[in-house]
Amino acid sequence: MTNTSSSATAPQPDFPGRWVGGASLVVGPSLVLAGVLLRARFGFFLPAQLSAYERHPDLMTASYSLVSAGWVLLCPGVAFLAARIGARFRELAVWGGVLTVLGLFARAFHAGVDHAGFQLVTAQGAASATRTVGETYGAFHVFSTLNAAIMGGWVLLAVGAYRSRVLGPLRAAALALVSAMPLGVLKGTTAWSVAAAAGLCVALVPLGVAAWRGGPAPRPSSVVVRLVLVGVVGTAMFLFGQAG
Repeated sequence: MTNTSSSATAPQPDFPGRWVGGASLVVGPSLVLAGVLLRARFGFFLPAQLSAYERHPDLMTASYSLVSAGWVLLCPGVAFLAARIGARFRELAVWGGVLTVLGLFARAFHAGVDHAGFQLVTAQGAASATRTVGETYGAFHVFSTLNAAIMGGWVLLAVGAYRSRVLGPLRAAALALVSAMPLGVLKGTTAWSVAAAAGLCVALVPLGVAAWRGGPAPRPSSVVVRLVLVGVVGTAMFLFGQAG
């Protein structure tokens, strides 16, 4: 049995705050799970993924976009969780939080390589793109040093969350399961992918909801203003990015 009530009443960290941290813990895992499921019917390795993109570009773009956005949006949530753990176990919080965030950066890099591979399909076709990616697959990049962080950070966070009683044993085990998510570029979905993404949701979504409930509700006018501000800033950032 988890201790949702203690999660809701515990002091909240200043950064990123319970609203941003809670939103990250709800939205990030949900996007990862949705993206993983979208490409579940295609083969796991890169030839099948590139071929799937050639035949279903919109579906694969949506899948990879959801997963990469989910990993990036988890950064504030990881900071929030690490701060909660750090109230009792500082070393576990620091190591687990730092390694997990570095792992999320590495996954963002992998997403960029995925995108480049898909653009090769658009320009040259899946067969040519597969040859090119295959010939350069083992090329050195600095983010390869973070592969251990991608897996180990979640385990340390899970141990810290359990020992600090932020999560109960079942949800802590679900969080540790995220370390089983396949890493690297142009990887499809396996049973482990689904289990890891589902574990992420089981562990973190309730914690995000509890964070929202752990303090006074904002005034409706404040909510409206913030939502409008997010929409305006998000639209402006999108247009700025499309402008080059």
